[in-house]
Amino acid sequence: MKHTASITDIATGLRFPEGPVVMADGSVVFVEIARQVISRVGPDGKKTVVASPGGGPNGLALGPDGAFYVANNGGFAFVEEEKGPRVSGQPEDYSGGRIERFDLRDGSVRELGRISNSGFGLRGPNDLVIDRSGGIWFTDFGKRRKRDLDWGGVYWMPPDHSEIREVAHPVLTPNGIGLSPDEKTLYVAQTEGAKLWAFDIAGPGEIRKQGFPSPNGGRLLHTGRNYQRYDSLAVEANGNICVATLIEGGISVISPDGECVEFVPMPDHYTTNIAFGGENLQTAYITLSQTGRLVSMPWPRPGLPLNFLNKVGS
Repeated sequence: MKHTASITDIATGLRFPEGPVVMADGSVVFVEIARQVISRVGPDGKKTVVASPGGGPNGLALGPDGAFYVANNGGFAFVEEEKGPRVSGQPEDYSGGRIERFDLRDGSVRELGRISNSGFGLRGPNDLVIDRSGGIWFTDFGKRRKRDLDWGGVYWMPPDHSEIREVAHPVLTPNGIGLSPDEKTLYVAQTEGAKLWAFDIAGPGEIRKQGFPSPNGGRLLHTGRNYQRYDSLAVEANGNICVATLIEGGISVISPDGECVEFVPMPDHYTTNIAFGGENLQTAYITLSQTGRLVSMPWPRPGLPLNFLNKVGS
């Protein structure tokens, strides 16, 4: 199924927005990667910078302590085009990948870690999801340079933030990450080749790895069509996985058994993130990153509630 839906601008003039989190009061917290900041837009449309962590704040998730957790990719270089900025790889002032904690109540940002238990430093943390126990699952996309790029991976940090555990490696360009409603399956979107992987969770920070021919221990759930690349994702209450789709520009809705049940086109090649809010979580908030827009639209099915939304201080 493919249809065109009516969209409403929530915020414009942004510098490569991603990572939207819809708050209980109707405001939206998100990152602006090209500005190296975390911003908030209120129900009245007023935009405010709430933190300036530097580097490349990329993904946001709410934790059990009422704070936000940030996947910071260390920075991107950008090419300025007529429509807006486009990511072009690792910048000269790259500051290293890390996971950070951001407290909306006082604006403080604190670094939690850069080195995994494998001994390798994080290169480009991209997106993260926090389970009911407070464990942080996140992707490291790696970095792209003129002649080479890093292998990425999937990682886990326990609720006490005492370690960064390598869960799956190597993974080619892992981007969006999410959990099934029962939290027994971890979904990871692979940008290059537009692939959606499913990892069976065996325990805290552990997956039940598939053998060969799986290249990363996961199950290949779906591969996109034509010229698509996958970015971030969000899960519906019914278990569908909504994947922000680059180049073709839109949202691919994929069922838990791997069928693409719907494609919702959007007016930006860099459609990067989707989050749910509003009544019954049936409003989708979508980042159109190159054109610098955060938009909303009615969604036909409820989204999956965030674990710790009621913990957040305002």
